[in-house]
Amino acid sequence: MNRYATPPRLITRLAAVATALAVALVITFASTPAAANTAAVRGTLGAVGSDTMAGLMLRWGEALAQRYPDVTLQFQAGGSANAASALIAGTARLGPMSRPMTRTEKQRFARRYGYPPLELKVARDALVVVVHRHNPLRVLTRRQLDAIFSTTRECGAERPILRWQALEATRDWPFGRIALHGRNLASGTHALFQRRALCGGEFRRDISEHPGSAAVVAAVGESPGAMGYAGYHHLSAAVRGLSLYNAAGKAIAPSRAAIQRGDYPLSRSLYLYVNAPPDAALPPAERALLALIFSPRGQQIARAAGFVALPEPQRKAQNRW
Repeated sequence: MNRYATPPRLITRLAAVATALAVALVITFASTPAAANTAAVRGTLGAVGSDTMAGLMLRWGEALAQRYPDVTLQFQAGGSANAASALIAGTARLGPMSRPMTRTEKQRFARRYGYPPLELKVARDALVVVVHRHNPLRVLTRRQLDAIFSTTRECGAERPILRWQALEATRDWPFGRIALHGRNLASGTHALFQRRALCGGEFRRDISEHPGSAAVVAAVGESPGAMGYAGYHHLSAAVRGLSLYNAAGKAIAPSRAAIQRGDYPLSRSLYLYVNAPPDAALPPAERALLALIFSPRGQQIARAAGFVALPEPQRKAQNRW
């Protein structure tokens, strides 16, 4: 054997060290642009809108700040109607809404800016009719729901339903008049329930209105004679969410799967409207927020907040940031 030849073990060790150095160099060079990009994403994101989405927006903001420490999300909860107003006035570029913008709101925005707002569906939710946990009622038809909450009965009921005894399941329920609870006028939940559950009719004037779904659920949970409507994500053990009959006459419970598929009659999408000029790229901080929302992690955050994740095809179709 050549006394000057390198021993096989040493060759193996040198090769391992060289490989490790090469990997380290690859990691270093690969991470440098990412670090630069992280430093470039900074600024304050202003959002005004849905009370329903307040907690979700703040969770997304916290996750964004963990990745980009120089980004801050400032969210003002004032109802979905205020989201549209702030976008049109230019006091916010982001408008979370628990209902879609109306045609009038979109027209006002377009008149001001010359282009429509960017409409994104960011999660799934539902309006759920709730009763006290001990209430024997399990399901309602749309006509019954309308007859309970409206004065106009646009869905076709012949007479109003004011007392528990008018419903077969609660004929022996030891409470009289149904005490109703709902959301206030600025809420997108209020507007959507009026359009879809009341067939566009008018609410009864004796409904106790609350600024948030949590307050509705709390009020119904404390009163066996009460009924209300609230966002799915606020349901608690103190109340029961009722099943509703669909157009085919099948009772559908407000489950996550039924809400994601849209089978539950009062399923809804949650929206984020963005002032995004079509001929200009969004600022880096806004792009980073949208990339987070439509990532698997962003949808996991939505689930943790009590909402329902987007169907996978819908998430991927919007994940272009």
